Parts: sequence; C-alpha cells; structure tokens
Amino acid sequence: MVQALGQMRIGFIGGGNMAEALIRGLLAAGAAPANLLVAELLDSRREQLRQRYGVQALTQSSALLEQADIIVLAVKPQAAEAALAPISDLFEPHHCLISILAGVSTARLEKLLGGTPRVIRVMPNTPALIGAGAAGISRGRNATDADEQRACALFRSVGQVQVVKEALLDAVTGLSGSGPAYAYLLIEAMADGGVLEGLPRDVALQLAAQTVAGAAQMVLQEGEHPALLRDRVCSPAGTTIAALRCLEAAGLRSAVIEAVACAAQRSRELAG
Repeated sequence: MVQALGQMRIGFIGGGNMAEALIRGLLAAGAAPANLLVAELLDSRREQLRQRYGVQALTQSSALLEQADIIVLAVKPQAAEAALAPISDLFEPHHCLISILAGVSTARLEKLLGGTPRVIRVMPNTPALIGAGAAGISRGRNATDADEQRACALFRSVGQVQVVKEALLDAVTGLSGSGPAYAYLLIEAMADGGVLEGLPRDVALQLAAQTVAGAAQMVLQEGEHPALLRDRVCSPAGTTIAALRCLEAAGLRSAVIEAVACAAQRSRELAG
C-alpha cells in the first residue's frame, strides 16, 4: 500500500483522531516518520503526536506546503475556509489536497484554493481508528489517476476503500460514514435481549459484539449474498426463523433503509 505513495511526504492539517488513525496506519504499513508532518494548533496535541509517532509537528499549516506533496485536510467542515486561506497562495501544481470534510464538495475546495488545484475527497468512518475503516473516495476535476491511486493507498492503510462518483458520497455518508452508529445500536439491543433472558450484562455484550463482528467477516470473506448466509442459519421451524419473523414484523429492514436515506439527505442539506 505504501509503495504507491513512494517517498512522498504527507502533511496533515489538523491532528485529530482521523489524522492520528492515518498516521498510525501509514507507519504500520512501513512509512517513514520523517515523511509525515502535522500542523496542529493545540500545543499539547502537537507534543502528543510528536512523542507517540516521531512525526514532525508544526504550528503553521503553511509550513506543510514547503515540505509535503500530499496535504490531508482533517479539520471540522465549518473550518474549511479558515484552514485553506493560509495555504491558498502556496498551493502549487505538484500538491494534491485530500479532504475528509463531510459535505464540502471538491468544487468548493477548488474555489477556496484558487487556480486548478488537484483535489480528492474522502468519506471515511471511525473504525479507521482500529484499522477497520470503510471509505468512499472521489476525485475533483483536476485530480489525476495517480492522485486517486495514492489516496486509495493512504486509506487502505486503515481499512477498505471504494471509488465512487462524487454525487454518491452523500450515500456513502449515510451508509458507512454514519453506519457504525447503526451497528452499535444493534449490538446494544441484542445485549439487552440477552440480559432480559438472564445473561450477565458483560457476557451479553461480548457475545453480541462478537456475533456482529463475526457475521460481518463472513460476508466479507465468503463473498456470498447476506441472504444466503442468513438462510443457512434458519432451520425449518427453528429459533432463528422465529426471531426473523419478529424483526420483519417490527419493520427492522425498512427502518434501516430509511435511516441510511435520512443520513444521506442530511449530508446533502449540510452541503448547502
């Protein structure tokens, strides 16, 4: 994965959780700490990242442009303009901006930078913090195939990547960006059911979490449709088909579909 990035230097504007996850993933994949830089306003956070990972931690984002080829924008979406203003005049043709800002289009980022900047937009999710993320990636009008390949390599260091059209990134937000919360709710509800039936809370939670994790791995590794895997668990007149009848009657399937659609619509609204 890191081979696709070569010896390119990567600078992060913002040293929050997602930036740290990417730094950790890149280092685990073989990147050199000397090739990673972070611009972070908080003194304590800069020192923390420097000590933990040996990366260069800077106070000014403009300093990144002098040393880095790839700039990862990892701030709050509402801070996009303030974050890019100091570097817009310094952005050169060899630079590529990779943004993880929800709802901020490549067109807006290109406008904030001026000229014809190369921009890639990514929608990651929080399991990237443990190397199990899922990210959707799309490129702006000036980005190259090589830029896309490097962005994919970067985010594959912390999980899986799917390249999509930018118009579909709101759908990615609704599905995988917000999706961990749906899974947490399911795990919590399953554990509550176990407690209702007499299991200790800690035992129920561990069983529920491992069951969801194991089922997800089956989908990913077996390569079969979830419906086929589900049918294998459903014995005639058995416990599982009885449970599924209850879930279908309660509208679980339609509720989850609607949740993804609602999150995607909210993403579109936030984009203005």
